[in-house]
Amino acid sequence: MPAAPRDPEYGNGPAGEPLTPPVLLASLLADRELGLRHLAGPAAAGVHGVHASEMPDPSPYLLGGELLLTAGAGPAEDPDGYVARLAGAGAAALGFGVAPVHEEVPAALAEACARHGLPLLEVPPRTPFSAVARAVGRLTAEARTRELRRTTEAQQALAAAAARPDPVPAVLARLAASLGGSVDLWPGGRTAGPELPAPAREALSALLARVGREGGPATATDRAGGHHLAAYALAGRAALGTATPARAPGDHTVASVAAVLLTLLTAERPAGAEAAALTRLLLDGDPAAALTAGPWYAVHARGSGDPQALAAALGTVLLDPHEGGVRLLTDREPGAQPGWRLGVSAPAAPDALAAADAQAGRALQRAEAARTPLARHADAGFAGLVGRAEARAHAEALLGPLSPALRETLRAWLAHHGSWDRTAAALGIHRNTVRQRVARCAVLLERDPDDPDVRMELWFALRQE
Repeated sequence: MPAAPRDPEYGNGPAGEPLTPPVLLASLLADRELGLRHLAGPAAAGVHGVHASEMPDPSPYLLGGELLLTAGAGPAEDPDGYVARLAGAGAAALGFGVAPVHEEVPAALAEACARHGLPLLEVPPRTPFSAVARAVGRLTAEARTRELRRTTEAQQALAAAAARPDPVPAVLARLAASLGGSVDLWPGGRTAGPELPAPAREALSALLARVGREGGPATATDRAGGHHLAAYALAGRAALGTATPARAPGDHTVASVAAVLLTLLTAERPAGAEAAALTRLLLDGDPAAALTAGPWYAVHARGSGDPQALAAALGTVLLDPHEGGVRLLTDREPGAQPGWRLGVSAPAAPDALAAADAQAGRALQRAEAARTPLARHADAGFAGLVGRAEARAHAEALLGPLSPALRETLRAWLAHHGSWDRTAAALGIHRNTVRQRVARCAVLLERDPDDPDVRMELWFALRQE
């Protein structure tokens, strides 16, 4: 059976979603020093890593999105079955090194790759597999830097658009340009960007109605008419929709910033100085300069009511609705609200909002555990010694090199006290896959997971997710 079609720009990463911009196959083929040659299968694919193996079935050791390199020992006996297993595991492409075992790529292997839709590359004798791996690593780092720069510039451009005399159309136009697609503010039919084909337009309308209804999800996604679709709930049952022919890892972040700005700009009561404060925050990154002295309270809330109504009751328009609830910032001391469970921080100055946000998150957890309508911040125990924002920043810095699959495996392995068998049983994978992933974690993190101090630090970091 042919493999599932690959996204020509991003390929199939672990769990089907790209974590960082992939290396396009075309970029590797264009590298003259590597001398790679495309022989069969699609010419477009996205590579998220490199793995070399001479096993007849290396699929249990793949996370998805890899360029698998082989000298020919693995696929020698059963080329079709070999390629089918790689395609089923989500491999991005197969690189065949000629000379060590074969003088040329076997025709049966090329036919199998064409049949199963797996790109096949010829690696010349002069090119070590390690050179291919280094090239992918270098190109991945360059792509990640470009995507981070693009996202940052887009956020700043959106904030500048929100400060224009007619801010809503300006934000929509800037968002469409940043995403390279179309956007729709619902209801009202205010749009920007190219006109969508009918299937994509109808599917996006359905998404907007879904997130815009009371009790609907905060976000929703779909794919139709050759477009990636996403919808974000705004205030007062409004919603923002995006439709893009391609998908980039930073698109969700950019659209989320636009959704916050549009929530403020379309709120029933004018945002006034608070909206201007948010714009300055996004442009300058200086809360102390943007907000009044306060004190300010960070609030985390979860419930079934209208987030905009909750914000109005708390005397603010600074809110961040998301799938798990709502975050708010107010200069009035919050009280309990019907239909909501609240976690409230200690009073904070503008330069301490990150710590206040962490306090509110922990307070909401206590409120839910105790089933009380409101809990206020109170430091207690070892966890209270480290701010949530600082802990998350440290965790991201430490665990940044790991994919979600590697993090999940490492978390399960630590939870089962380093038992390979129990971890494998819990995750439903082979114990050798557990060993391979934990070893990969050790290499990427440059730490020894057998060291008790390292295990403690990793466990603490994983607990912040």
